[in-house]
Amino acid sequence: MALRAAATATTTAAVAPRGLRALLSTFSSNFAFNPPSSKQVEKPPPAEPSTNLFVSGLSKRTTSEGLREAFVKFGKVDHARVVTDRVSGYSKGYGFVRYATLEDAEAGIKGMDGQFLDGWVIFAEYARPRPPPPSMQNDNTVPGYGNYNSPSYGRQ
Repeated sequence: MALRAAATATTTAAVAPRGLRALLSTFSSNFAFNPPSSKQVEKPPPAEPSTNLFVSGLSKRTTSEGLREAFVKFGKVDHARVVTDRVSGYSKGYGFVRYATLEDAEAGIKGMDGQFLDGWVIFAEYARPRPPPPSMQNDNTVPGYGNYNSPSYGRQ
């Protein structure tokens, strides 16, 4: 009995590999990975010059006051704000700086883009306008929770 079980175990092990090797052998034979070429990736057009700057790459410890102090060297800063997490209060890694004039904003980008702030390399660029929220008129025909214009099921 024991010899029969050992003989069948060795024959099945030779036929079908087990474990990680079996998993990788099925992927490698059926899966072809084609990395995206650089031609497929499209960059968005550059933002139009404005007095509002978008600053990314901020440290979690960067505060709005620290952001203001870093950018005030290049012109009059009207407002500086680091976007923070509601729960932890730490920075989400980006913020906004508003200058008084377009010349000051341009000087702020040239002076701070690619520089270190709180030990991290930051990137400054003109802020893009926020896209408009989706209109509620198009969603009136879709039934679902919270849609009071949809047909009521079961009640007339």
